[in-house]
Amino acid sequence: MSTLAETRTETPASAAPSLQDAIQFIWAEADMLDRLDYRAWLPLWTEGGRYVIPTERDIADYDDRLNIVNDDAEMRQARVKRLLSGFSMSSAPPARTVRTVSRFVPVAVEDGAITLRAAMILVEYKYERMRTLAADVDYRIVATGDGLRLDRKIVTLVNCDDYQHGIGYLL
Repeated sequence: MSTLAETRTETPASAAPSLQDAIQFIWAEADMLDRLDYRAWLPLWTEGGRYVIPTERDIADYDDRLNIVNDDAEMRQARVKRLLSGFSMSSAPPARTVRTVSRFVPVAVEDGAITLRAAMILVEYKYERMRTLAADVDYRIVATGDGLRLDRKIVTLVNCDDYQHGIGYLL
C-alpha cells in the first residue's frame, strides 16, 4: 500500500487519478483528520478548492444557501488556525474521532480529475460521551504536478436539515 506522499507523485498531471489512487488518498486524508494533523491537511487542497458541509440535500449552488461550512482556501486556513489555537470553544478540548470512508462510486473521470461519491461514518468521543455522524461525501480529486489534490469535498450529513449540534473538527 502506498503512502500519501507516494500517491502524490504516481499520477501525471495530465491523467486522471485512478480510482484506487483516489481511494488511498481519501483514506490518508481521513487518517490525518482523526489524528488532528490539520497542518498536513491544508496542502492537500487546490488553491480554488471548496470544502462544504451543507444544511440541505440535493442542491447545486452552495454559495447561495446556508451551510454549516463553505470554505475556500482562506477560510480553511482560518478554520485550521482556530482549531489548533485552543481558542475555539467547540474544539477545546479536541474530540477524539475515528472515521470510516467506504462505498466509493465513480461519478466522472475528466482530464486530470476524478469525481466520486462515498459514505462516511464518524464516531466522536468527547466529554465522556460518544456520538455517531453519517454522511454522503462528494470528492473531486485532481492530479497536479505536485501529486493528487482535493478540489472539492462536500460532506452532506444524513441529518443535515435537522442538525443542531456544533462540530469542533473537520469532517
